[in-house]
Amino acid sequence: MSQPPPIFVVHPSSGVPIYRQLVDQVEALVAGGRLRPGDTVPSVRQVAAALGVNPMTVSKAWSRLEADGVLQRDRGRGMVVAVPRDREAGSLAERKAQVRPLVDQAVVRGLQLGLTPAQLQAVMKTSLEEKLP
Repeated sequence: MSQPPPIFVVHPSSGVPIYRQLVDQVEALVAGGRLRPGDTVPSVRQVAAALGVNPMTVSKAWSRLEADGVLQRDRGRGMVVAVPRDREAGSLAERKAQVRPLVDQAVVRGLQLGLTPAQLQAVMKTSLEEKLP
């Protein structure tokens, strides 16, 4: 039996704190509909073990998400995705707005490295193909 792909991926050398990477990923998964209200998120211990990070780092991320109203504690189940306060948070326009700065950064870096628009598109296509199931 094969293991499902990990839901979270962290890059320790990215310069972005690991807890912030987890917060951003949970918010993106909720906005994109991959995590829905009522879904249970993996426990602090499960995520820490899977990623090889300190459990306090994951706990900090989950606490931040709880304070922001993204997650809520459900006695007996752990942390679950909360019903969003803002129904527009997962709209297509909002999701595009969240990813745009990241794409802009990648495009600028690619141009600085001398890649052509066609080469940049090929890199994006390859990356998508590698990430999609």
